Parts: sequence; C-alpha cells; structure tokens
Amino acid sequence: MTADTGGSISEPELPDSLRTFGAVLKSLRELAGLTQEEFARLVGYSVAYIAKIEQGKRFPPSELPERAEEALGAHGRKVLSAAARSLTRRPGLAHRFQEWAGIEEDAISLYAYECRAVPGMLQPEAYIRALFDSTPPPLSEEQIQHYVTARLDRQQLISTRVNTEFIFIIEQSVIERRIGGRKVTTQVIDHLLEVGTRRNVEIQVMPTVREDHCGVGGPMYLAQTPTCQWLGYTEGQRSSHLLAAPKDVSVLVQRYGKLRSQALDCQATVKLLEQIRGAL
Repeated sequence: MTADTGGSISEPELPDSLRTFGAVLKSLRELAGLTQEEFARLVGYSVAYIAKIEQGKRFPPSELPERAEEALGAHGRKVLSAAARSLTRRPGLAHRFQEWAGIEEDAISLYAYECRAVPGMLQPEAYIRALFDSTPPPLSEEQIQHYVTARLDRQQLISTRVNTEFIFIIEQSVIERRIGGRKVTTQVIDHLLEVGTRRNVEIQVMPTVREDHCGVGGPMYLAQTPTCQWLGYTEGQRSSHLLAAPKDVSVLVQRYGKLRSQALDCQATVKLLEQIRGAL
C-alpha cells in the first residue's frame, strides 16, 4: 500500500525479521533495566515509535543501533546491528513505506505535494473507501476496513504532534475530480477547511491554470527529523523511494519551496475551496 493514494493496494507483508528485530530490541532494553519511556528518551525517538518497532509494526531507522549504544552498551549495539542487517535483505514497497511511516511519527516538519489524490493525512473515511472501492484488484470489506483503520490512525499525528509543522500542497484538479461523487467531495472540502484551521497545518491549492509549475515530476514528501536532517519520499505505480542522500533531498527541498510560491496562499485556498463546494 502506498502512503497516500491507495494506488498500490496489495496487503503490506511485514517480514518475520521485522518481528524478530522488535523482539531483540525489547529483550535488550529489558536486560538494561529500561522502560520504553527511558529508552526512547535516550535514543531520541518518541515512545510510540519505539513501541511500534518492538511490536514489529515499524522498520527501525538505520541509525538506531548507533544511538542505542549509550543505553544498551557496545554489546547491545553489536547485537542490534546484526538484527538490523537482516532487514535490509527484504527490500520492497512495504519496507520503504514502513520506514517512512516511522519517520513521520517523529518528524518536526512534514511537507506533502500531491497531484494524484488528496494526501492520506487529509482523507475523510468516505474518500478512503471510495479510493479502494474503485481501484483494482477488488478487495473484500475486511481488507478495505483494514486500510481505512490504518489510514485514520495515521492521521492522528496531526492532532497529537501539535509541535510538528504540516504543510500540504494539493492540485485543484484532484479536488474537482470528485472521487466518490459530490457528497464525498463535499466531505473532503469540509475536512480540508476544518483541518486547515489548526495552528500547525497549512493547506495550499495549486490552481489548474499555472504557466510556471515545478511539480511536473510528480508527488513528493519531505520530513525534517529531530536532528534537523531532511529526508524525502516519492511514489509511483507500485513503487516507492526513500531518499536520504543530501544531494537528492536538496532537489526536493528546492522544488517544494518553489511550489509553495506558485500555489495559492492559505487564505486564497479557503476561498477557492468554498467556491468549488458551492458549485457542486
């Protein structure tokens, strides 16, 4: 499953090695006499993120073994590094997205540009269902509910990470496409207007007619970590790329900055959304 659009909807399969890594981390932490809260503070990640790694629900960041040395000792770092190496032998979409999901949970800034669908962080339930209902291969109701629950759970970051900056740029055509019909589109617009009032959220719409536009390369996501490192994430049809090389991420940062200047500002975005809703 991709991060946002539902375009790649195969069930994300988490490898056994991920659960093994989580169990190893938990054992090492308990042997060191540390609670999750104490360990999270020492390694500089959120408690929720560490909990999900131990449960085998999140891929660990590559620097975790190094950061854990102070808490677990040199031997603990060595064991954790060995467990982490086994994870790199199972690359793929689920791996990359699980890594990105973990990065999101600890980021101090999250930026998104979407030209395919409303960003997953901003999708109301009816819109999520419409995406999975209309995209082959067909899914069972149980599978759809799985994705709905996971996506709504991910959206809680906006309300729980009040000190995280969220910026979204969405193409006007994405909203006017009316995925799910007029009723669902109205819910999408109302949701965007509501979330956009939050102090830590900015939503900008890119007008359909825009002669200078630097987003033609496709959607992009950016995250700033607590150590002020920028990371990037891009998606395509059943593929994704997690970008960490400074040269690659710099390109996305420059393009995103230009996109913000090309899109409507927040106030103009509200007026346009209200206009679109009135025309439904």
